[in-house]
Amino acid sequence: IFSASRIDIPTAWQMPQQGGIDPGEEPRAAAIRELREETGVRSAEIVAEAPNWLTYDFPADVKDKLNARWGTNWKGQAQKWFLFRLTGGDDEINLMGDGSEKPEFSEWAWMTPQQVIEKAVDFKKPVYEETLKHFAPYLQSDPTASS
Repeated sequence: IFSASRIDIPTAWQMPQQGGIDPGEEPRAAAIRELREETGVRSAEIVAEAPNWLTYDFPADVKDKLNARWGTNWKGQAQKWFLFRLTGGDDEINLMGDGSEKPEFSEWAWMTPQQVIEKAVDFKKPVYEETLKHFAPYLQSDPTASS
């Protein structure tokens, strides 16, 4: 599972999911666009979609930071999750993204579901656990990979 550390909070590893849906855009199209914008990846296919929108509330310190930065009353996020399979090589991953947005991540790694949960910030862990539960049937190890 692809996970990356945030530039602004290097200890906060996450699966990319931050992007918004543009007016008139479908969630699936937004997920493809956001993947490209955040990671530069174009060679990927959608394997699965979580059946429900998942939500979390920001803790008070995060709300304060977001409200000071953006001047709005941020409460949390509602997310629609998609599982992608990278069909290209790792060399396609570029944390500068496609150049259309400011980079969000400084480092990336392939992780097991357990590692993703362990490295996630606490307030995102329940959503990650639920997402990974939905995607578990698709997260089998590659039998051709070496141990």
